[in-house]
Amino acid sequence: MPELLKNRYHYGALHELALSIRAVYGSFQADDFVNDVMDKTWDELELKARMRKIAINLGRYLPADYERALGIIDEVVAGYPEGFNDFTLMYFPDFVEVYGQDECHWDLSIAALERYTPSSSSEFAVRPFIINHEERMMQQMAVWARHDNEHVRRLASEGCRPSLPWGQALVSFKKNPLPVLGILEQLKADPSLYVRKSVANNLNDISKTHPDLAVKIARDWYGQNEHTDWIVKHGCRTLLKKGNRDVLGIFGFSDDDCVDVDGFALGAASVSIGEDMTFSFEIETKKEAKVRLEYGIDYVKANGRRNRKIFQISELSLKENGRKSYTKKHSFADASTRKHYPGTHSVTLIVSGTERGTLDFEVLAAK
Repeated sequence: MPELLKNRYHYGALHELALSIRAVYGSFQADDFVNDVMDKTWDELELKARMRKIAINLGRYLPADYERALGIIDEVVAGYPEGFNDFTLMYFPDFVEVYGQDECHWDLSIAALERYTPSSSSEFAVRPFIINHEERMMQQMAVWARHDNEHVRRLASEGCRPSLPWGQALVSFKKNPLPVLGILEQLKADPSLYVRKSVANNLNDISKTHPDLAVKIARDWYGQNEHTDWIVKHGCRTLLKKGNRDVLGIFGFSDDDCVDVDGFALGAASVSIGEDMTFSFEIETKKEAKVRLEYGIDYVKANGRRNRKIFQISELSLKENGRKSYTKKHSFADASTRKHYPGTHSVTLIVSGTERGTLDFEVLAAK
């Protein structure tokens, strides 16, 4: 995702931005703005660095008066169609982060973050405000959690995630996530899936540093509401992958000792990069049971070490003496999110959080 978004900051997009600003602010030097943004360092910059460079140059070419500059940005944003949302426009909230943190700008900046998040997202830009003014900003997040607009409500949760990908870490919330819980409580049954996904991701962040707290929240929330149940399940995904017995119990998964595994075998002893690896197995239950099936691949990394990634196969309920057979195919084709390396890999079958067998296989160089 960062690579794809980064590549959308190209000359055409920046030129269009410059012209849209000049349309409402006639003295805007459109060509100079684009040239300064896309200087000789541009190609080396990643997503957030490009976003920041655009924001800094907006500050150079817009009026020095912060309120007036926001007014011009407001006119540009108002020109987008109703319901328009594009994460590449996050340079507008980033402008607020760069130029609007002084105390004298507080009200202007908070209102601007709220206005700009429906057309992009202020989830990155709000984080320095939380770090520097935690209590004050979290009070504002609680207000946003009651907003009519789903994008603003999502900001209330996404902006205070302890470990937002590509965002500045909120170290205090990683140490003590309790200030976040009031926001999540307000949003735990939100009608918007967009908001609920953020709440679940926030809960998943918390589970990585405070698993016992996440288990307590899951136990307290689960069974109250269909929307909340979805949040709890998605928010506990890391604990489920780790085989946390408390969380598995909340969702009704039976202990693995009532499940027999037979015929766990590889389709072939080796696979070339670019091809598929296959394995098969059969399960049988000694009594009626709800079962979660996963497998782990221990990948060889560039440095020769191995790193496990967990993949879900199925969640199912079986009657007493129920049987089910599986054949699973797993791709070893390189992708933007994963590069494969030759060496001895392993596949481990996991039944309701418990490893039930491991098979080694060789990954060979591409043919």
